[in-house]
Amino acid sequence: MVALRPAAPGDGAGPRHLKDALRRWAPTPAFGRAVLIVGVLLATAMLLGRVDLVVLAAPFAFGAALGIWRRPSRVPLVSVHMGADFIGEAGRVAAGLSVANPDEVRYDLVVLRTAISPWLVVPHGDRPYVTTVSPGTAADLELRAQAMRWGRPALGPAVAHAVAADGLLISDPGTGKARRIAVFPITDPFTAEDSMPRAAGLVGVHRSRRPGEGGELAGVRMFAPGDRLRRIDWRVSLRTRQLHVAATLSDRDAEVVLILDVLHEAGRSGGIGGARSVLDTTVRAAAGIAEHYLHRGDRVALLEYGFRARRLRAGSGRRHYHTVLEWLLGVSAAGAGFEPAPDAFGPHTVSSNALVVVLTPLLDVRTAQMIARFARAGRFVVGIDTLPTDIPLPVRGDWATAAARLWRLDRTNTLEQLREHGVPVVAWAGPGSLDEVLRQVSRMASAPKAVLR
Repeated sequence: MVALRPAAPGDGAGPRHLKDALRRWAPTPAFGRAVLIVGVLLATAMLLGRVDLVVLAAPFAFGAALGIWRRPSRVPLVSVHMGADFIGEAGRVAAGLSVANPDEVRYDLVVLRTAISPWLVVPHGDRPYVTTVSPGTAADLELRAQAMRWGRPALGPAVAHAVAADGLLISDPGTGKARRIAVFPITDPFTAEDSMPRAAGLVGVHRSRRPGEGGELAGVRMFAPGDRLRRIDWRVSLRTRQLHVAATLSDRDAEVVLILDVLHEAGRSGGIGGARSVLDTTVRAAAGIAEHYLHRGDRVALLEYGFRARRLRAGSGRRHYHTVLEWLLGVSAAGAGFEPAPDAFGPHTVSSNALVVVLTPLLDVRTAQMIARFARAGRFVVGIDTLPTDIPLPVRGDWATAAARLWRLDRTNTLEQLREHGVPVVAWAGPGSLDEVLRQVSRMASAPKAVLR
């Protein structure tokens, strides 16, 4: 829908836009044909001495002269608008294109076209829009875009060409800057019922091994000075004729470190309703895990294992969750020309009590080496396999099938080596994906340690 309104000073305003608006107009092929017709008719009239041909050429000459005399001096001003700063995947956002006529002469025709990100679906697509713009007005084109994948897709830049002087002149392109919108990933449903291996904070919902105020029963003991009266176990006290209190385990928060392996991308993304690539599974799974633990009061940190080594410090709360989503929008497997330094992803970068969750497709031996370093340093490490199971072969044939089998055998060998280091690796399956492995890690953390004497 195209709506006309009075042009406001802010429609593409600014010294730079006004300077661009003063660029010249160029003649169209129609102007060339009019000059050619007038010239041929006048030349023929002079050679043959026919006055009627001069009369016939007069309307063409006067029409072209009048159009050129009332020519515009400014090109159209174009702007792109977004109705929101952020939405979720599959969400819809109101967008718009605006083309303004800052001149005192009417534009006979304006052809407007904009670039559209592949992950923004617009009903009209990227086909050109055609309208007319009167002097001092602006034409607003309303769009309804749907975001199909997480990231920062762009609408624009937009380009408009105006035709004036009865089709004799065409303007230089007026351009509008592209507008980006933050598309947050849809978090995969995730729950983990088992407790954390170690909880070291002051507040939270995880059961620790330290006595204190909490909701988990640790046993019944004799009343001691300082115990609260509401902790008295009256059944045991009446039976033993001595005051006893119910002892509880304190509730503690934990720190979860999510390491995202973005060294390689595999698979083809089909958007919110299509196939998933490695980065799709990684980002959505990380968002789901972070949402779960942040909702329980834990601290969550993120680390990008790739060519940029980005890191998000540990934090908690709703505000930190929005920071996590913003951080995830920058995840990319694009290389920067240098390899990740091994010491940048060492065990010293995380707390000794933290649970390290590595989301990786295990396509690079460097990732396995990094996980093994964390395990040898005594960190609690859990691996999540993000490689899609239905990745097609790049080529067909017996040799390609044999090579794929050898690669899968080598990858299975890597998984078994990680398990020998005490690192469980599970495929991402949404709710309950980490329950079993967290249970194993918790048993390992609570097991008695051998001490040399």
